[in-house]
Amino acid sequence: MLQTELAAKKRGLKVGQTRMDKTFDIMNYVVLTICFLVVAYPLYFVVIASISDPVDVNAGRVILYPVRMTMDGYRRILEYKSFFTGYRNTLVYTGVGTLVNMLLTVPAAYALSRKDLVGRNVFMMMIAFTMIFSAGLIPTYLHIRDLGLIDTMWALILPGAVSTWNLIVARTFFQQSIPDDLLEAAQLDGATNAQFFVQIVLPLSKSILAVLVLFYAVGHWNTYSNALYYIISDDKRPLQLVLRSILFENTMGDMVEDASNLAAQQRLGDLIKYGIIIASSLPLMILYPFLQRYFIQGVMIGAVKG
Repeated sequence: MLQTELAAKKRGLKVGQTRMDKTFDIMNYVVLTICFLVVAYPLYFVVIASISDPVDVNAGRVILYPVRMTMDGYRRILEYKSFFTGYRNTLVYTGVGTLVNMLLTVPAAYALSRKDLVGRNVFMMMIAFTMIFSAGLIPTYLHIRDLGLIDTMWALILPGAVSTWNLIVARTFFQQSIPDDLLEAAQLDGATNAQFFVQIVLPLSKSILAVLVLFYAVGHWNTYSNALYYIISDDKRPLQLVLRSILFENTMGDMVEDASNLAAQQRLGDLIKYGIIIASSLPLMILYPFLQRYFIQGVMIGAVKG
């Protein structure tokens, strides 16, 4: 055994590893590194472009590091009131919306996972039907209007209070991870269904809860079309609409109006565009690493049977 280990070390291999295995591992690292660079570089470029002189960015001189660093874009963003109004609105919409989503999705998913729920297959068929057919934009808008939700926070929250896909994922998790024997043992100890759900099921379901929170929070943070249809007042617009107005509607006039000339305004406008993309993405980029472990566990639900 010792001689085998020494021979493997001399050839640069692990014990039991062939040259073909080592070549395969190296190719995996190469391919994954290339994929990482393809995904990461655009994000990195936006970061360095947001603190570089736009003249150098447009000339193609900003590739690996900032050139003639400047923080003018971020300074103007911090002075722009509409940006912070949109940020505040989006934080409220995301927090309240995700809370509503979780309060409705998780209990419903658990109930549908229980074999003793009468008519659960019928309920699942009705729920799955909504993934295939929908009323369409105009009937939905008329329905939201008749409910008096136009230009309110609830127009962005209630129509998507339960995601059918997330409900099915959570239901699958409960079916595979919460054995019936555990419920029977809890009932023998006198636990009610509510106590079993709160005190046993939820603590054992941290991975799926983290996945659902991430999915719902990202959806609310990136909400765009619904806000465009249903939100009228400027002081209620979420961050994505503020970002849209800056990037596509040329409404950053008050942010650059004190620049000395047209060229300076264009330069400052480019800095603001890059900076506001970074500022709007930062919260989710900070949140994801803390949920990554649970996220990986959650997306594997249903991948392995038995």
